[in-house]
Amino acid sequence: MKLRLSKSLPVAAAQAGFSIATAYRIEQDQRLPSQKKEQPRGRRRPDPLADIFDSEVVPLLQAAPGIRPVAIFDELSRRHEDLSRGVRRTLERRIRAWRALHGQEREVVFRQVHEAGHMGLSDFTEMGDLVVTVAGVPLEHCLYHFRLACSGFEHAHVILGGESFVALAEGLQSALWILGGAPREHRSDSLSAAFRNLDRVARDDLTTRYDALCAHYLMHPSRNNRGVAHENGTIESAHGHLKSAIGDALLLRGGTEFADLQAYRCFVDEIVSRKNARNAKRIDAERALLQPLPPARSCDYEETYVYVTSSGGFTLRKVFYTVPSRLIGHRLRVRLYDDRLDLLLGATQLMTLERGRGGANGKHGHVVDYHHVIHALRRKPMALLRLVYRDQLFPREAYRLTFEFLREQLPERAACKAMVELLSLAHDRACEGQLATILADDLANKRLPDNNALLARFAPDPARLPEVCVQLASLSAYEVLVESAVGVEA
Repeated sequence: MKLRLSKSLPVAAAQAGFSIATAYRIEQDQRLPSQKKEQPRGRRRPDPLADIFDSEVVPLLQAAPGIRPVAIFDELSRRHEDLSRGVRRTLERRIRAWRALHGQEREVVFRQVHEAGHMGLSDFTEMGDLVVTVAGVPLEHCLYHFRLACSGFEHAHVILGGESFVALAEGLQSALWILGGAPREHRSDSLSAAFRNLDRVARDDLTTRYDALCAHYLMHPSRNNRGVAHENGTIESAHGHLKSAIGDALLLRGGTEFADLQAYRCFVDEIVSRKNARNAKRIDAERALLQPLPPARSCDYEETYVYVTSSGGFTLRKVFYTVPSRLIGHRLRVRLYDDRLDLLLGATQLMTLERGRGGANGKHGHVVDYHHVIHALRRKPMALLRLVYRDQLFPREAYRLTFEFLREQLPERAACKAMVELLSLAHDRACEGQLATILADDLANKRLPDNNALLARFAPDPARLPEVCVQLASLSAYEVLVESAVGVEA
């Protein structure tokens, strides 16, 4: 206003640092903002919902409190054909304001103070979005995820068979032994997938085993309410961060293909270790307040018994497993883990088999080792033609493709005999991988494999190796050496 006394309005406004329009407004009304009484601004256009909001929308909101605004808009559009599509946002804002004043009370999330050494949490999360492949095959898996509520220590374990007590027991115990202690409380969800489709006896059995597992580590078991995910939020939110970290690491790696399952598990362990390294000080501080571990781990497997049939194997949970034929007729004890089976005859452990899974459509799966049945196929090569688990019998893809090529080029009997001879060669000469490479090259050149040339290439035949006899020295010769050593000392 001082500049306006000696200068024109545009010049005074420019020197004061505001627009000409503001200068005109100030000149017309020189009162301070605090001296002005604000008048509520009225509507500049007619309210399109004036006739229908109180009469139609409010009754809908009262009758169905959870209804979505878009559903109400669709209903209004059906009732009033002249209602503009541009009213939708106005309706949504009006409904939100009405619910803030007249709506139902909403659930309140109470933030908790986490005491060091008090609570650890477990949960499972699906990993299908990452499309990880192992040896060219998509890996259907999930992650068991453990986390300490206070310090944020994390452990992740790749699970192949979905949620189960075995997966929980194996992952939880691995986490506790890596951590070096146990919290006083273990929180999990209801493990609905682990208890689904089970009768009451089976559910009670799983509950008893879970309680025994927690008692072994002196942990109090607790569960959040079914369907209330935020009660387990300390680990639910960590799922997203862990999956994002794994996804970013896969992008930096340049691919999601892994040579074997162990390589992928090492990859996940490395990602989790990096996250724990960032919280190393807090984890070390909480580790000192954890309970000491028991002298040994608890049982992290299910145990059952199977009979080996004349088919050279046994069926367990819709999966057929082959074993050496000398076990036909025996009753085996099976320890069932998430990714493997341990077979025992009495107290003697015989072998470990990879655990198979049944098909999604209810079909039986097969875990077949051609070493177990090749001796019988030599006597009955035509059995290969319509064998139930024929595709699973071939150890590599090159063998399966070779058999298809042999069937196209040779009669069925000759094709089966030639394929059995190739499998026998891989078994006897321990050249499965090298032979697969040669077969793949023959397929690329549309050439039948030459069994005689292959026998010569992978010679010698172990059955024709000379027998080496080692003549052991007499023990009396050592007495002479002892006596001479005593004489020298004397």
